[in-house]
Amino acid sequence: MRVAIYPGSFDPITNGHLDIIQRGCNIFDKVIVAVLINIDKKGLFTIGERVELIKKATAHLENVEVVSFNGLLVDLAKEYNARVILKGLRAVSDFEYELQMALMNSKLDPDIETLFMMTSIEYSYLSSSSVKQVGKFGGDISGLVPKEIIDMVKIRLK
Repeated sequence: MRVAIYPGSFDPITNGHLDIIQRGCNIFDKVIVAVLINIDKKGLFTIGERVELIKKATAHLENVEVVSFNGLLVDLAKEYNARVILKGLRAVSDFEYELQMALMNSKLDPDIETLFMMTSIEYSYLSSSSVKQVGKFGGDISGLVPKEIIDMVKIRLK
């Protein structure tokens, strides 16, 4: 079975994230969406809420599992027998950071590969931070986050 881990903070999940998940599902037998627990960051949503939002947004995808994790990504990959870490890239600036992470993960476990997937052009500008900023100032976030979670995101941003 070909298993990939797609890690991130997903605070909240955006249509760009969902695009990578859906495309990953076409390549892999299973995609584990791994929500990073970062104790240094105060998120808009709790880890549990993020997991639930992602489950709602991916309910139509049978080969997605959503988990939260704390620690090394390579350890999580081993736990789920994943040989691939899936990462979405929007721009060159993303690549520089993600390359460093990929090289570190490769050093920690040379059997785990990182696959970079380019974000679809219609989502190349999109980030969770930009969604929060638009929403906080009353802008329309439809088309930015999955329709299944729009109301929950709007409520939290008020």
